[in-house]
Amino acid sequence: MPEMTETHTDTRRGPEPGARETELRPGRLAELYERHAGAGLRLAFLLTGGDRAQAEDLLQEAFVRCVGRLRHLRVPDAFDAYLRRAIVNLHTSGLRRTRLERAYAAREGAALPRVSSMPDVAGRQDLWRTLSRLPARQRAALVLRYYEDLSERDTAEVLGCSLPAVKSLIARGTEALRAEIPRGEDA
Repeated sequence: MPEMTETHTDTRRGPEPGARETELRPGRLAELYERHAGAGLRLAFLLTGGDRAQAEDLLQEAFVRCVGRLRHLRVPDAFDAYLRRAIVNLHTSGLRRTRLERAYAAREGAALPRVSSMPDVAGRQDLWRTLSRLPARQRAALVLRYYEDLSERDTAEVLGCSLPAVKSLIARGTEALRAEIPRGEDA
């Protein structure tokens, strides 16, 4: 096995003859990219099923990882092999992650209650219209408590009033909304 030596870079002469280039001198990164990006992109393009944007992302990530480890590569001259392996490994990891995400979504999706596919736009408009007719403090208390999902204590702090005052504002606002909005048969 060839002997590993560090690159001794002299600004006047460049690397010593026979020394391995394990460090990035100015321009080396661009040179590596120019030399290996085309083949890497083609591989990534084929692995991703023709998705150019995904292939470019895959190439960039693999290139950054390989360059970051350039010093530690056993055979720095085989950068293309390391880059190819990194592209394949990253693609495989991405597939695995996607499969896990889909399995999780399928599990969690089955546990969620089914809602109608069409939103009740008219009902929402009625709610917002009725909400806008409430006194400003009642409206603010309801929005902070239910839309912003703040606790009653946090709502009181934001409104600058006591906890009992917030409870009263929420109760009166909810009562007014219930009186104004007709309830459907399924509610």
